[in-house]
Amino acid sequence: MAKKAKMERLLKTYLDAIAKLTQRGDAREESYYPTLKTLLEALAQAQGLAVQVTVLPKPTEAGNPDFRVWDGSHQVIGYIEAKAPGANLDQVETSEQLQRYLHTFPNVILTDFYEFRLYRQGVLLERALLARPFIAQTLKTKPPAEQVAALTHLFQTFFSFALPPTLTPEALSVELARRTRFLRDEVIRPELAHKQKDIYGFYEAFQKYLIAGLTEEQFADLYAQTITYGLFAARTRAQNSFNRRMAHDLIPSTIGILRDVFQFISLGRPTPQMEAIVDDIAAVLNAANVQTILAQYYQQGKGDDPILPLLRDLPR
Repeated sequence: MAKKAKMERLLKTYLDAIAKLTQRGDAREESYYPTLKTLLEALAQAQGLAVQVTVLPKPTEAGNPDFRVWDGSHQVIGYIEAKAPGANLDQVETSEQLQRYLHTFPNVILTDFYEFRLYRQGVLLERALLARPFIAQTLKTKPPAEQVAALTHLFQTFFSFALPPTLTPEALSVELARRTRFLRDEVIRPELAHKQKDIYGFYEAFQKYLIAGLTEEQFADLYAQTITYGLFAARTRAQNSFNRRMAHDLIPSTIGILRDVFQFISLGRPTPQMEAIVDDIAAVLNAANVQTILAQYYQQGKGDDPILPLLRDLPR
């Protein structure tokens, strides 16, 4: 009973703050981010979970969803894509942007800060309407909380997500390929287009020292594959847990190109967008029993590398 009352208080405090912002009339979508971030952290704490909620800057429609919820090290719990209060979520749901997210990430919430929709493996699993935005927008008053129990359960389901450790070689390849494609199309290509300093420096170095005449499209493909394959190679040498920052020290010194790339990816300052998706790829590898997967793949007579063939076949 006490736990239920606490959840109700948290949601009421959140709703009051959101309604106050809405009534201002000049609040932008980003104005609501801190309030939602505070709610997510409080809800997780109420469930005994220690999570980090990272707001990811998104200067264009490309890139990651607006919020990443993770443990700050090895496990990515899920993502949240937020739209302005009162947005038509039915329309957003079918947009190319959201479909990219649902195809790439297995645990996603879509919200306009009043309604919340939870998707698992791309399928709508739960939805809850905390309040009706028009009450704050048009009637200029605080709306009453409605589906509190449904929203509480939705967040419990969201926070409980974990990647399965029993991935088959084929399943692991698919999970990595989805994220590698996202890294290439939604992060590397936009950063190249905007002449982002670090990534463009790598592009020029690849042109000069590796492949003369390399185009930006070719580089984006090659660089994304190099990152994922480097993480996989590092993961095979990790004894226990694994994350992006550990990768550099685990890559053999004989593979110079990978060491150079991960000097930046692991130890440097990649953009928040790149950092987030690379952390996600590392989290998939951390959850998987890589040694068992390698053994299975080898026993099937397919060689000793389940990842590289699929990465080579990524759609252009």
